[in-house]
Amino acid sequence: MMIKDAQELFMRLLSETNSAEKQMTRALPKMARAADDEKLVEAFQHHLEETQGQLERLEQAADSIPDIRIKRLKSHAMESLIQEGEELIDSTEKGPVRDAGLIAAAQKVEHFEIAAYGTLCELAEQLGHTKAKEILAETLKEEKSTDDKLSKLAKQNINRKAG
Repeated sequence: MMIKDAQELFMRLLSETNSAEKQMTRALPKMARAADDEKLVEAFQHHLEETQGQLERLEQAADSIPDIRIKRLKSHAMESLIQEGEELIDSTEKGPVRDAGLIAAAQKVEHFEIAAYGTLCELAEQLGHTKAKEILAETLKEEKSTDDKLSKLAKQNINRKAG
C-alpha cells in the first residue's frame, strides 16, 4: 500500500509500534528468565507491566482520532532486535556477562522505541491530534525512564561484575 500523506504515515507507524510492543510482551519474560542479577530480573518484569499499559495507550491514541485503526503490520526492526537478544542468550552462560549483554540488547530496544514514540508524537502534533500526542508522550517518557534505569544498573553494578 502506498502511503499518500502524513495521516497514513502516522497510522502505519502507530501499527508498527503496536506490533513492536506486542513482540516485547513475549520477549521480556524470556529476558527476565535469562538474567541472573535480581535487580535486572525485576527491571524486565516491571517493564513487561509497563509494556502492557503502553499497548493499551496505543489503542487509546488510535481511538482518539476519527478514522484511525491500528492495522496488523509486523515490526521487522523489533523482530531483528529481539532475535539479536535471543542469540546473545544462546551464546552466553547465565551470569554477569550475559546480564551486561541483556542490558545492551534491552537498550537497543529502548532506543528504537524512543525513536518510534518521538516520531509519533511529532506527527500527532503536526496533524492536530492533541489527545493522541498526550497519550503517546506519556509512553515516550516511560521509555526514556527505562533506558535511564538500565544505564544505572549497568554502570553501578552489572558491567563491573562482567569485567
